Amino acid sequence: MSRAAILAQIKKHKPELEVLPEITTYKRNDLDLVEQFKKVLLQVGGQVIEIDEKDIAVNIKKQFGKLRFIACNDKSLEVATVNSNDITESREFRTLDLVVLRCGFGVAENAAVWLSSSDLSHRVLPFIAEHSVFIVPKKELVWNMHEAYKRVDLLDTNGFGVFISGPSKTADIEQSLVIGAHGAKSLIVYLI
Repeated sequence: MSRAAILAQIKKHKPELEVLPEITTYKRNDLDLVEQFKKVLLQVGGQVIEIDEKDIAVNIKKQFGKLRFIACNDKSLEVATVNSNDITESREFRTLDLVVLRCGFGVAENAAVWLSSSDLSHRVLPFIAEHSVFIVPKKELVWNMHEAYKRVDLLDTNGFGVFISGPSKTADIEQSLVIGAHGAKSLIVYLI
């Protein structure tokens, strides 16, 4: 059977389009989004620090001042030891100690933060660093993933976007939890 005949058969037997069902978003007004975000992030091995924006750089230098290889997507913080835009090959980040990233928003139900390619000079940054710090405005917290997906701008992602919740972790068959097994050993979210 020729290619044209196959395509003609597919077109002839194409099913009717169905209207997508309405999805319930389970809106909650009885929940403190900040407290829920904090509670869940602690449960998944992360840490939350509520902080004034002007104190972020000082806090990072106090907590991570001994680290030598730090990348940040906000030059105004003046915490980076390298301009990640100057690095051309992602593999050059293999010894990255800390990444500090401003994120688009956070999700209270699972303590995830949203990062798209517009937040990153290199996609590898949130996955390869030994330690991660994410900065999220409290007013940019949403309740659940239904609300989160409404905020995701696929045109802004340039083909890449990711939700991240907590540091890397794994558990073996003996129920031994290991934090930092495949990525960041620690994850801190600064809520501003």
